[in-house]
Amino acid sequence: MSIHERKAIASIIGTIVISIAYAAYMIQRYPVADWYSADVFRFWGAYFLILIPVSIVAKIIIAIVFSILNTIATGEAEPAISDERDQLIDLKATRNGMWLFVIGFLLAMGAVVIGLPPAAMFIVLLCGGIVSDLISDFSQFYFYRRGV
Repeated sequence: MSIHERKAIASIIGTIVISIAYAAYMIQRYPVADWYSADVFRFWGAYFLILIPVSIVAKIIIAIVFSILNTIATGEAEPAISDERDQLIDLKATRNGMWLFVIGFLLAMGAVVIGLPPAAMFIVLLCGGIVSDLISDFSQFYFYRRGV
């Protein structure tokens, strides 16, 4: 298994762990109020505004720890440069993730259009973002495994 495949697996695991841990932490703070109250909107705004930096910092820490552990375990360092194949795989994986995010965004807006409460829109948007990140990482793993 190449370093890129192991890196994709570490990113998948990190995304799952971050998402579950953050959701478990924040769900305790969900306000007991009307679906359309300002407290519910404030909760979801805070949820997303805190999730973004927490996720970025956690992903950076995971990447650093992975790089250190991989170098210790295998003795091979991460390549300093990426070739055209690596860039093509990154672009294809990003394309797949972005398409899924757009679909999740449209589903979230559709939830509002059909009359579901605003919390449903935020949950669909959150799930769409997480799934798009996972699909991007799975795509990277698949493309490296396939050799394209």
